[in-house]
Amino acid sequence: MIVETISTRARLTTSATRNASRHAWRWLLRSPLLRWRYRGHPIDHLLIMPQDLRTGDPSFASEIYSGHLGLAGEVALLGTDSPFTVPPPSDGWERELHGFGWLRHLRAAHDEISREHARTLVRDWISLHRDPSGLAWEPEITARRIISWLSHAAIFVEGADETFYDQAMRSLAMQFRYLRSSYKDTPDGVPRLTSLIALSLAGLCADEKHPSSFARPKALIEELKRQILADGGHISRNPCALIELLLDLLPLRQCYIARDQNPPPELFSAIDRMMPMLRFFQIGDQGFAHFNGMGPTPMESLAALMVHDDVRGKPVSHADKSGYCRMKSGNSILIIDTGHAPPISLSGEAHAGALSFEMSSGNHPLIVNCGVPMRDEPEWRSVARATAAHSTLVFSDSSSSLLVGGGPPATTGDTPRLSGPANVQAELRSEKGTAELRASHDGYDQRYGVTHVRRLRMAANGELLMGIDQLIAPQGLKGAARDNGGEFAIRFHLHPSTRAEISQDGQSVLISLPDHEGWRMSSKEGTLLIEESVFLADVKGPRRSSQIVIYGSMGAANEVKLNWSLEQLSLAAGKPSAETEIREENSELPLED
Repeated sequence: MIVETISTRARLTTSATRNASRHAWRWLLRSPLLRWRYRGHPIDHLLIMPQDLRTGDPSFASEIYSGHLGLAGEVALLGTDSPFTVPPPSDGWERELHGFGWLRHLRAAHDEISREHARTLVRDWISLHRDPSGLAWEPEITARRIISWLSHAAIFVEGADETFYDQAMRSLAMQFRYLRSSYKDTPDGVPRLTSLIALSLAGLCADEKHPSSFARPKALIEELKRQILADGGHISRNPCALIELLLDLLPLRQCYIARDQNPPPELFSAIDRMMPMLRFFQIGDQGFAHFNGMGPTPMESLAALMVHDDVRGKPVSHADKSGYCRMKSGNSILIIDTGHAPPISLSGEAHAGALSFEMSSGNHPLIVNCGVPMRDEPEWRSVARATAAHSTLVFSDSSSSLLVGGGPPATTGDTPRLSGPANVQAELRSEKGTAELRASHDGYDQRYGVTHVRRLRMAANGELLMGIDQLIAPQGLKGAARDNGGEFAIRFHLHPSTRAEISQDGQSVLISLPDHEGWRMSSKEGTLLIEESVFLADVKGPRRSSQIVIYGSMGAANEVKLNWSLEQLSLAAGKPSAETEIREENSELPLED
């Protein structure tokens, strides 16, 4: 449900005003009155070409030869037509097409026919898009195309005739000038920072006549300071933003070195902070945990980034600026969302996952969030953002954050923004190897008068996780919660590779991992059930999975606690470990302050 409140309407109005001004400025920049500004002397030649850290797939070339072009999870049937003249199957497909990131696949083929095909496609684009108009000239797409052309210029300019070479250099120069004028029009977050990276690369790669005419180093420095937080996370709180930005920031740093120029210290600092956060978000199979817009992990890109990690800095346990905590004991890893929603202009992909967590044992994910699908599927993305798609408590069948706005780009943006919770607290402590987290959020307070407190304790050997979910309503329930008795559900989404079976007494669930390792989730309070779920963040598309749900209600009480535990079973006899047996002697979790 999309809701607007008075507290968020002012922020939405401000955001809408900025968006409207941005789109008006975009229209002006593309108008015939100003197009003359983007024409001028072509680039004589490129001094250096940035390295593309993204992996190329040579089979992509053969697919194009056969008349198929797959981008953004969609395939277009080309026949003998140019991909720039066929109806695009989706907006995402068209955006990737005009971004030219697929040039890396043609380059990976290492044959003359691929080079000739690349020249033909670049020539087609130049002839069809001489003037800055339409989707192809949106600043964020222009930035991606500039980076792609600079990185893979060798495949289409080397061995080319003089006429085509001149056309390509004139087009690049025009794109540089257009982006220099329009980068402020780029959507906030990763797209805007990518635009400034593209301009910096243009200044470093172009011939000596243009050593600094395109770059905007001051703007780049300001965006790095604003977007890369002190703990290395991104201001959007989307873990994938780290991968996308580092794939461009690392080649930019190398280009400064290749040109014998001193990179801005802020560039080095940002990279050094971001690299440990890659390891912070890795869990189980070394993929990223699924928070705030994270879908399938691009494992090849992540591996390429790890090779370039010169610092090897240890990830922090509490990334308080980014709003995440990490608990690691034995073979178990737990990552918890303990942060506020990002700024409203950056919350179009953020999720209502307050106090949700993911957990892995060894190489196997165990408890997960649903994540987002690889393909651009609006109906699934809306479901993925709800609190019910996360491993946390859902109160009164509502999300802990409000989805506000939504509508045309000229007003609030393509997708609803996320508002709240306003107050999220988290304290992570460790004593004798035992990690303990106490966190709370007020996402349900304004509507229902309830605060959610979650306490987690992980044993030193990682074989036992104990939890308390507590609901506090000091003034009593209000709104719909008063009518339904304060119903709640604590959800634990299981990875599709696991198998779950409920016990005969209905108080525990046995979970089996692919390596036959066993875990048992137990709760003697509430109603424990196994229900269907869906794991969206799979490279092959949404997969059926299961979730463990503990149902309860507050009734007339002003406070209620529900205890649960997740314990690894002994491989020898299928029995709880010794530490588990000790825990069972004390049914109340020792998590009180």
